[in-house]
Amino acid sequence: MDRNEAVLRELNLYPQWVRREQPVVADEVGAEGRGTVCRADIGTEASCAPAENMAASAADTQPSAMGIAQPVPSADEGRNPSYTSDMPVEAEPEPAAAVAGDEAGREQLVARLGWPELKTMVRDCTACKLRAGCTQTVFGVGDQQADWLFVGEGPGADEDARGEPFVGEAGRLLDNMLLALELKRGNNVYIANVVKCRPPVEATGKQSPPKLDEIATCLPYLQRQIQLIQPKVIVALGKTAATALLNTGDVALGSLRGRTHDFNGLPLVVTYHPAYLLRSPMEKAKAWQDLCLARQTMRGK
Repeated sequence: MDRNEAVLRELNLYPQWVRREQPVVADEVGAEGRGTVCRADIGTEASCAPAENMAASAADTQPSAMGIAQPVPSADEGRNPSYTSDMPVEAEPEPAAAVAGDEAGREQLVARLGWPELKTMVRDCTACKLRAGCTQTVFGVGDQQADWLFVGEGPGADEDARGEPFVGEAGRLLDNMLLALELKRGNNVYIANVVKCRPPVEATGKQSPPKLDEIATCLPYLQRQIQLIQPKVIVALGKTAATALLNTGDVALGSLRGRTHDFNGLPLVVTYHPAYLLRSPMEKAKAWQDLCLARQTMRGK
């Protein structure tokens, strides 16, 4: 018996337990851009530049596994069974690679789904905390082969109750905007949101916008809807929809208006959300300019 072992036995600290290394948290990495943003004024040739990276969601980084090593073998181990039978064993958290792999696998699965399977997956989704606070998911509505796709932020109270996007006052204004374009809900038009569940209401009574991690979790559903529809033009209604689809980060809505952007080869036009127009009716003239640009883009295809 060496001197160290004798000292440990005297202090009733033998056998010695060795803890593995502490968890290493992966460096936070920004999400890669999904496409390029075409920046050109109306009537001029587009100039394309890579979109800025969106901030990575909290789900992108997870701690590595940590556990307890086996005890150092000892000739006296048989006389001290309490060290092996009574010591609590810590549960090992899921490794970061497994979490990232699950998320990547979910996105790959979504990218292969048809309409019925996609709708079922959205209905049963519990991938983020928004589902626990809403009545039901709001999948989308309209012509599944539409030329026009309108994308909003997320369901409100009326949409949450009825399971259809844009059915309150903002929905009535959107219907009037469609009418001005000689369009009608459900006829060559599809309407969807970036997130499918209603975000919570703040203490002020105002509905909060969805968080970046909630958008990142739900966005594959919208992306698959766009792939299935293959619209001739996408109209992003409001800042949340525009920045999520174009992956621009936190930029002003005004900086995205007045030109056609590119979303995976499909033209995208940015305008104000109908709810904002209800609060700021003086901006309706600008919104009409945006809709005229979308119509011009449609006719040019």
